[in-house]
Amino acid sequence: MASPPPAAGSALCLEGLPPRPDPAVIAQLAEELAGELAPEQAPDQAAAGAGLELVGEGQPAELQRLSRDFFDYSPLLVPVFQAQRAQLAVRASTVEQVRAVAAGCARLEVPLTVRGAGTGNYGQCVPLAGGVVLELMGLNRLRSLDPRSGVIEVEAGLVMATLEQQLAPHGRALRLQPSTARSASIGGFVAGGSGGIGSLRWGFLRDPGNLLGLEVVTVEPEPRLLRLDATASQPLNHAYGTNGILTALRLPTTEAVAWQQLVVGFESWQQAVAAASALAGTALLLQAITLLEAPIAARSPWPAGCPAAAPGEHRLLLLAAPDSLELLPGWLQARGGCLRWQAPQGESRGLPLRELSWNHTTLHWRAQQQGWTYLQMLLPQPEAPCLAALSERWGDDLLWHLEAVRQQGCARLAALPLLRWQGEAPLAALMQQARQQGAVIFNPHAITVEDGGLGAIDADQVAAKAAYDPGGLLNPGKLRGWLERQRQQPQP
Repeated sequence: MASPPPAAGSALCLEGLPPRPDPAVIAQLAEELAGELAPEQAPDQAAAGAGLELVGEGQPAELQRLSRDFFDYSPLLVPVFQAQRAQLAVRASTVEQVRAVAAGCARLEVPLTVRGAGTGNYGQCVPLAGGVVLELMGLNRLRSLDPRSGVIEVEAGLVMATLEQQLAPHGRALRLQPSTARSASIGGFVAGGSGGIGSLRWGFLRDPGNLLGLEVVTVEPEPRLLRLDATASQPLNHAYGTNGILTALRLPTTEAVAWQQLVVGFESWQQAVAAASALAGTALLLQAITLLEAPIAARSPWPAGCPAAAPGEHRLLLLAAPDSLELLPGWLQARGGCLRWQAPQGESRGLPLRELSWNHTTLHWRAQQQGWTYLQMLLPQPEAPCLAALSERWGDDLLWHLEAVRQQGCARLAALPLLRWQGEAPLAALMQQARQQGAVIFNPHAITVEDGGLGAIDADQVAAKAAYDPGGLLNPGKLRGWLERQRQQPQP
């Protein structure tokens, strides 16, 4: 069921956007960029990288692809984003090429939206004012790894699974990964993501210590290349690329663990929730705890060798360290669980268990069931009363998918429930009831950084945009604090 376009004044209404550039301006920019770092200008081609790759109106399908992500998870975002398209896409493979694009856009006042692999779900990389989309997947080097601290410096376009492979010989691993790690870039994850596999141990990306520094290109006629420390980097963390172009990141890593994949069945939902909640507070070394209500488990794909869920069976999915296996089976059995399958991560065939967690759960469900969307929330403690109240009100239109996380140092359960789409009003009613029950909503049906989070404007994010993107050209329309700042400024 399609949603009508958002009304004026709605949180989804596009306001305060710069004008869409004249095609002649885009043609001028493309001509300027076509000569940047051409082979005759860059004798050391290995160091300079390949020339800039331009995708224009003559390649409409590719231009459309580079202007999209997975915003169609939200029926509310579809009418806002589906017609949006860049006028020019640019693929860069060096920092100097990024600076050239930033300089050209600044001089000609062309909006600029940066993208990685486009695996986001909120339209983070969808251009709302035309202009240029800059893809950074060509910036894909692991620049350094400190053997003593494990700190890495990595370019923004490196695919996270590839980065993991490069870290493995050194006995290191990333702290946090999305379920899309096989395709997502590290820069896109930091700019547009928030958490994922590993959040049980390490919390969320914006928690202090998870980002140690950034290399940033400013959008100015003469772009600066800045190296920011952890404190100065924080306003650019999960800012949708609205306040600086991230070209490289300094990140901590953790010791690599030979994770074991476990699938545990429960007949009782209450026992399954209690076990997931209790497990998150144990001293066992775990990387992920995912709980799927029976209807979701019944329709989920499973790794090769893992039996399908029995009728009415809820499933708990774990990534556990080898030293936890002495205790776990008996501990789970005492709480109503039964071990259904176990295999080392990376050695089982077919789908890895981590791709049944986080938004891959939503992906698999939507592949089979039309007319469903999802929500994101942090559950109150204890969780059972909130879950029961919402289930009583919404019945089979709300199916539970829980993830264990660490929030401000405490073990908590987050929820990414699947929701049968019945319109904007029922969605608003569900969110209101969840808030009344004590849940914190992270709305995946919103455009701006703030409305998708806690709703508050972050003054540091706005100040960073003023410093690094003074013309307001980066990903316009996605930072509400900047839009409000513009409204408050006197008009010429």
